[in-house]
Amino acid sequence: MNMPRIIFTFAAIFIVLGIGAYWRTGMESWTALIPAIFGLLLALAGGLSLKSLKHGGHVAALLGVLGFLGTAKSLLKLQALFAGAPVDRPAAVSVQAAMAVLCLLFIALCVKSFIDARRGRDAW
Repeated sequence: MNMPRIIFTFAAIFIVLGIGAYWRTGMESWTALIPAIFGLLLALAGGLSLKSLKHGGHVAALLGVLGFLGTAKSLLKLQALFAGAPVDRPAAVSVQAAMAVLCLLFIALCVKSFIDARRGRDAW
């Protein structure tokens, strides 16, 4: 598994998500760009992973965990949104929920990569 490629792919997805959210909300608030800012930070970690795969991968995984923890609460609000309950800023809830799911998927891929790397090292 090519960890830098995974990091850069998710960074691009987060950047597109943030720019799309900003555009979708009428460009009224910079907070819609938070996923894009997160994507830029992830891209920086990806650049670090090109120099030192181990350190860059761990920084990226930590960012994924922090991103999930920061957005996980929106998954509960999304459930209320689907149930038809009134929710403040439904666009923000949907973008945050998407970010939470993407972060969780990213974390899973990071863990798999770390396990694969460990198995490869132990095989020697």
